[in-house]
Amino acid sequence: MLHGLTGIAIIDFHDRLLENRSADTPQASNTSRVWSSIAANHRYNTLLWDEEDKARRTDVGAAEIAASKRLIDQHNQKRNDAVEALDEALLSELAGVAPQPHARLSSETAGAMIDRLSILALKIFHMRKQTQRTDVEALHIETCRAKHQRLLAQRKDLAFCLDRLLAEAMTGDAYFKVYRQFKMYNDPTLNPYLYQQAQAQTADMQ
Repeated sequence: MLHGLTGIAIIDFHDRLLENRSADTPQASNTSRVWSSIAANHRYNTLLWDEEDKARRTDVGAAEIAASKRLIDQHNQKRNDAVEALDEALLSELAGVAPQPHARLSSETAGAMIDRLSILALKIFHMRKQTQRTDVEALHIETCRAKHQRLLAQRKDLAFCLDRLLAEAMTGDAYFKVYRQFKMYNDPTLNPYLYQQAQAQTADMQ
């Protein structure tokens, strides 16, 4: 059950993907869905990061910025879908564990914590790059080194908390649920600007 799924293993997996090195997931078949969801979540977080940078350019036209904003929406939806799929896979592995009467409910799911680890991996990766620049003053380098160390500490703390939640979930001392995001702005039936526009276009055709 959840063989090989630890905070350290997830950190290593995230870092290897960002470094373009081999990042094979553990071969245990009972965690394949879990690891594939972790990979998908990290992939969309990486795409989001790159597109967020592009969306802040000032040397391109409004059409290119709008295209970036739409891609950001698409990547973010898929990122959230991957978190939900990850929680579903984790809970499937934990289905045989009955919560104890005293079990605590964790408002943050394991999938959400792994998503935060992915984002921290990206921050650490890019902050480290800032410490390696040769076109900036020494103060910039030192400031970024301090931030890099702070990010590493934050990731270590989060990995510890994830390990604790998973350990307690496996003994029935804690549990979490799948929390649906329901991104209304992406749904043409829920976003008033989209469904009102569709209604107006239908009326014009009649």
